[in-house]
Amino acid sequence: MDGWKAASVGVLAIAAGLGAGAAYAADVAVAGLFAGRAVLVVDGGAPQTVKVGARTREGIVLRAATSEAATLEHDGRVFVARLGEQVASSAGTAASEISLQADGGGHFFTGARINGVAVNALVDTGATLVAMGRSDALRLGIDYRAGTMGQSATANGLATIWKVRLDAVELGGVRMLGVDAAVHETDLPVVLLGMSFLNRMDWRREGDRLLLKKRY
Repeated sequence: MDGWKAASVGVLAIAAGLGAGAAYAADVAVAGLFAGRAVLVVDGGAPQTVKVGARTREGIVLRAATSEAATLEHDGRVFVARLGEQVASSAGTAASEISLQADGGGHFFTGARINGVAVNALVDTGATLVAMGRSDALRLGIDYRAGTMGQSATANGLATIWKVRLDAVELGGVRMLGVDAAVHETDLPVVLLGMSFLNRMDWRREGDRLLLKKRY
């Protein structure tokens, strides 16, 4: 098992029944990570080796796997499994509250969906807009050159960007429509979830956790 890295993520999925509709809580532990596959333990059961695109017996899909993290999907919601991270969503179509835990560097990485496509993202309260690089925009089918061209100040100086409007941004079951974003001419390591998304939520930091709740 050399080279394996452990991580865990708690997923509270949508209601399984009618009426009161008790929610199904799936605790997913990532016991091993390889390029293209992961070893998942669901609700303390036997380990399951899952290839990218396949699903566990409980219906949790492995969307991506690297030596650092596993991207999981449950009922259309995407979660990145990292050490100690937990994302909670309530029964129904939207989360009541999302809880993200900081990594060792104090950053909040998570899985999200933009225009229905899964992305790896970083919550960035210092970014005015949701921001992404050219390659991510092309993968998401965004015709960014039809947007408004401008410049943005970065650590490396001024960068050329295009301001666009995203159809939808979803995080932990919370879905926002018509979110302003900036596409950078160069690539970015991850998508930045900036204030054009966060301003539409109530959020607060409690120690090493970031709690977000949809406002409108």
